Amino acid sequence: MIAFRPVLYLLGMLLSAMAAAMLIPLFSELFIFKTDGWEEFAVAFFLTGSLGSLLAMANRSTEKIELKVREAFLMTALCWVITPLFAALPLYWSDLNLSYLDSWFEAVSSITTTGSTIIATLSKASKGVLLWRSILQWLGGTGIILMALIILPTLRIGGMQLFRSEFSDKSEKILPRVSQISSAITSIYVFFTVACFFSLYLAGMTPFDAICHAMTTVSTGGLSTKDASIAFYKSWVIEFIIIIFTILGSLTFVLFIRFWHGHAKALFQDSQIRTFLNLIGFFVALLFFWSWGHLGISPVKALRESFFVVTSLATSSGFTTIDYTTWGAFPCLALLIVSIIGGCTGSTAGGLKVFRIQVLGYVVLTHLRQLRRPHGVYIPLYQGQKIPESVSSSVLTFTSLYFFTIFCLSAVLTLFDLSMIDAFSASIAALSNMGPGVTKLIGPSGSLAGLDSGAKLSLMIGMTLGRLELLTIFVLLMPSFWKR
Repeated sequence: MIAFRPVLYLLGMLLSAMAAAMLIPLFSELFIFKTDGWEEFAVAFFLTGSLGSLLAMANRSTEKIELKVREAFLMTALCWVITPLFAALPLYWSDLNLSYLDSWFEAVSSITTTGSTIIATLSKASKGVLLWRSILQWLGGTGIILMALIILPTLRIGGMQLFRSEFSDKSEKILPRVSQISSAITSIYVFFTVACFFSLYLAGMTPFDAICHAMTTVSTGGLSTKDASIAFYKSWVIEFIIIIFTILGSLTFVLFIRFWHGHAKALFQDSQIRTFLNLIGFFVALLFFWSWGHLGISPVKALRESFFVVTSLATSSGFTTIDYTTWGAFPCLALLIVSIIGGCTGSTAGGLKVFRIQVLGYVVLTHLRQLRRPHGVYIPLYQGQKIPESVSSSVLTFTSLYFFTIFCLSAVLTLFDLSMIDAFSASIAALSNMGPGVTKLIGPSGSLAGLDSGAKLSLMIGMTLGRLELLTIFVLLMPSFWKR
């Protein structure tokens, strides 16, 4: 029997925390910007906080909260499904005249750090709304890290149990308790955000733009306060700062803890991080030579554009400086591959994750060696550690389900008058939590505002599935999950 009380209690606490976060744009509108925009946040704060408090008080228990596997699945899914419903309220009541579905879409895109936007003209949005979108991405980013490091390994999703064993073996000596680990990760996350803010401010952004972009950069969310995104600033310094901090947000955060405690080699010797950085370097070089040799762009400009675009899509941040869909079919295909791979495990980035690509590669290579020499004994290793059969099976299951979901989501989107290539690009962008795709409609210069309501709802489902690593949601659909 599923214990619903602790799940509802934690959900109530989460809604109360979200209500508290609404006070930031509320007070900003009331005392700093001095507009009427505080009113929608005040009403949303009251409704969200009241329901959250009631849920928490009604399900409070004197006993210690202990979540078993089924409760953990349910709580994780409900947190990411329910919170956008309330996060959308300030957007719905704002002067943007958005429908609730559009407001909900914007909230889902923000919390899942996808970065797709339904707002056609950001200049019409109030400062409070722009700040709220950034806060949602920032909160979603830290939530993703903690989920990847604490929840998913316990649930054995997508091979994360191997990552958990590495994490436990190497990190428990430093910070043995989960609460300490969570605090350390949050501290690093806040430090990166503050450092990014000051860097962007000194590079020429206004304080408001700097804080908004700092939150959406470290969380690899990609939402901007400008319609032209980072291209608005026309500054290579700002672009470089964005590159550095999106890469930092895409690395395994637990390794930063070890780095802080004097284990510098842990960060630079990690196989996943080295592979991720090498992949970025490879695709940057590939697009650089294409832009320079095929398109005739000057070497300096080609390197600058290629570096930013590849990093933006590899980290699933989705910031843009140019419309890369005009480069041709080959660069778009390369960028599509980059966005599918994504960043590192235990980071804010989306995609399949480099970790899973590595495990699949090692398993396939071992199988090929076994075919060549049937009597030989070959064991797939990850960083010198044997890859258990349960992990390789879990990774294979996740990867198969990932591409199957892309196929199904693409098929659904074609029902709403999207072309096959637009539907495919949009599906990958949603499931990888990337934001912009690689076609005119879904790309940097496109707009999702004109999509059919069914297409928007489908993309919202895709964003949530991608952020929750698919299996967290799909397991709830199994009848056996709800049985004793």
